[in-house]
Amino acid sequence: MVFFAAYLETTGLFDTRVEESPLHYTSPNAPQKQDVLGALFLSILAGHRRYAHVTGLRSDGVSPNILGMDKIVSEDALRRALGKIPEAEGTEWMRKHLFKSVVAACQTPWILDIDTTVKPLFGHQEGAEVGYNPHKPGRPSHAYHAYWIGNLRLLLDVEVTAGNTTASNHAQPGLNRVLDALRAEQRPYLVRGDCGFGNDAVIREMESRQQPYLFKLRQSSRVKRLLQRVFTRRDWIDAGQGWEGREDTIQLAGWAQSRRVVILLRLLKENLIATREQRGQLAFAFVDRRQTKVYEYAVLVTDLSEGVLSVAQLYRDRADAENGFDELKNQWGWGVATPPGIWRVADFLRAPWG
Repeated sequence: MVFFAAYLETTGLFDTRVEESPLHYTSPNAPQKQDVLGALFLSILAGHRRYAHVTGLRSDGVSPNILGMDKIVSEDALRRALGKIPEAEGTEWMRKHLFKSVVAACQTPWILDIDTTVKPLFGHQEGAEVGYNPHKPGRPSHAYHAYWIGNLRLLLDVEVTAGNTTASNHAQPGLNRVLDALRAEQRPYLVRGDCGFGNDAVIREMESRQQPYLFKLRQSSRVKRLLQRVFTRRDWIDAGQGWEGREDTIQLAGWAQSRRVVILLRLLKENLIATREQRGQLAFAFVDRRQTKVYEYAVLVTDLSEGVLSVAQLYRDRADAENGFDELKNQWGWGVATPPGIWRVADFLRAPWG
């Protein structure tokens, strides 16, 4: 923490953000902005999970001095400070400086990963709604729509919405905003997402912007019919890591045109067990590999011109982005107690200061 504080002081990043912050006090007895924002930053950097934990920083006599702070403010001062920041100004302030800290990585070809994660809530917070929550069904939550520089663990932006807005149409405005903020030479080589984004609305938006994309399709009935039609073909080629693949075209219901898809298939080679409910009883059987072959499959939609092997590897590389999402959610600010206002939650999540 001391070394990172010294880095911020040397580069001037901390002073610039404090000067441009929309936090303003009028009382002569109010704390200094340097002390308030510095305490918030040091608390986040120290991995604190509650406002009350900021008290533990009072014994640190080194880091506050490096950042030009006079003292570590109380937890109540931090809460009141976040409550005083206007929504529009605070959002613009954090987005500007977060983007400034990562834009240099957009000068070379890069991939924009989009993903939605669910944050269960246990207090009384704005936007706490019951929605899709596979780990804690019925628990109110927030939905975090994140836009990520793939393989670099650099976050471009995050949009916080109510827990019942996990669908891709709620993530698309934030995605459009990120793309609009980039110049033509800074645009990503590829926009990549899971099956939640493999729908006509998102794809049409990417095509209208001439932005290459790679999404996974849901296992709909037409996708299954396509797989059934091509399964017995003999022109499958190696797609890496035990997968076989081939390309085709498909036009799903609601699509105005057909699009290129890459179909991936892999034989499961481990010992398998099959279960099925029969009249309230659980039927259990071992799968005889000599008589039965079990496959897993995926269908990717893309406008890339690369071959099957390259497209398959590009989507497999998305697993590294999932690791980054997990780290932010469970090891950094996304898994901690956050301010009560939903827009302040978004600003709080942008607060790791680059």
